[in-house]
Amino acid sequence: MFESIAYAMGQPSQTQGQQAPSPLVSFMPIILIFAIFYFLLIRPQQKKQKDHQKMLGELKKNDEIITTGGIHGTIVNVKENTFIIRVNENVRLEISKSAVAGLKKKTQGE
Repeated sequence: MFESIAYAMGQPSQTQGQQAPSPLVSFMPIILIFAIFYFLLIRPQQKKQKDHQKMLGELKKNDEIITTGGIHGTIVNVKENTFIIRVNENVRLEISKSAVAGLKKKTQGE
């Protein structure tokens, strides 16, 4: 009879003498992953977006730009939310400011 009771109790667990890890240690991998994502992905993207907004704010007449669609042109007029660009002698387009990808880089031959 005593043998069956001892068998039913099983072997003692090894965690009985140990304390549970603190909640901070449990969340440490998640915190570490978030920090890596922030410094490698989120922060550089925010900096790039801030620089692009600054560039859009500084655009003025006669700046040469490239649109997100790949159109190269020269700014003729600046409005509140749009630019009028000259693509060719008699071709002018009105584009949204958000459609500007960047300034056209001058090559040494120009």
